[in-house]
Amino acid sequence: MSFISFLFLGIIVISITSSTTGKPHIINFQSPNLYPEGLAYDPLAQHFIVGALRHRTIHSVSAAGVVQTLIFDPSLPPNTSFMGMTVDTLNNRLLAVIHSYPPLPPFNALAAYDLGTRQRLFLSLLPDADASISPRFVANAVAVDFKGNAYVTNSLGNSEGNFIWKVNAGGEVSIFSRSPIFTQYPVDRNAPFSYCGLNGIAYDSKGFLLVVQTNTGKMFKVDAEDGTARTVLLNEDLHLADGISIRKDGVVLVVSQNQLWFLRSSDSWGEGVVFDKIDLDRERFPTSVVVGREERVYVLYGSVLEGIMGNGGREWFQIKQVKSGRESENENIWMFVLLGLGLAYFFFWRFQMKQLVKNMDKKTN
Repeated sequence: MSFISFLFLGIIVISITSSTTGKPHIINFQSPNLYPEGLAYDPLAQHFIVGALRHRTIHSVSAAGVVQTLIFDPSLPPNTSFMGMTVDTLNNRLLAVIHSYPPLPPFNALAAYDLGTRQRLFLSLLPDADASISPRFVANAVAVDFKGNAYVTNSLGNSEGNFIWKVNAGGEVSIFSRSPIFTQYPVDRNAPFSYCGLNGIAYDSKGFLLVVQTNTGKMFKVDAEDGTARTVLLNEDLHLADGISIRKDGVVLVVSQNQLWFLRSSDSWGEGVVFDKIDLDRERFPTSVVVGREERVYVLYGSVLEGIMGNGGREWFQIKQVKSGRESENENIWMFVLLGLGLAYFFFWRFQMKQLVKNMDKKTN
């Protein structure tokens, strides 16, 4: 019994210690001139998905860094890029935002691909919100709800931009939200691009979207039914916010070229708080964050700015797990709590055994 108790206690300590002190998972993968901007995770196939900046290809990346071409779509215009992506797990589809760069005329679209057959289901062109304005918007990120509706952000940071498209499960497009609150705040003139308005977007199962805005550092809560929006009150602005993702425990992750923020809310995102932030390698220009296997948080280092500037030739890119130091501290506290409980149980058991032995001795005497 003594051995079993110590064994049980040891298993608890070892399992908790290994979960909190293990090194981050780093995936280095090779694909010449890929420069991926978007990152998604396919929980069924258990691999990551990245899109090329210029090649009209989408690739899977395994946990070991093995790269395979998942989609090749030669029907798309040349010099187009796959931007934000997400996996529609209920319908086993990949939704990918497409945008063209000069010298081609601007081209914005959302493509849906069946992950089983890898065939394209639809290609929906994303129209301008105002037909009188030349087509110069930049479709950026995408989220999907439980009905298969996709929501795509436009990231041109001016008064004509800053809106959200909606593409239903059949590929029909509409302008979903042009809330005036999107242009209410002064912009950050240090933002790296002229088109840096609404950017990352994520769907919450409670029926709303969370959207971040690069050139203001603001987060918005958008009703998924009528598109009405309000500002999420935060304890700090999310400077140059780009990608966004939500864990199952409700923690929201927001990535910029400089940092990854960990946020939580106790009132369904009327207000939120940044409880931890991690410095990132800005030279490799992180753009996307996803939640992978076992709710691990991963950031994509795609060196996109290098690719946009035409400095080609890079072959290696990286997907890196990022851990919150604050959350690890809390886990360590629980480790000591469980260790204390285990020791208390053991000494209580020892005391009971001694009493049992004494009682048996009295009876035999």
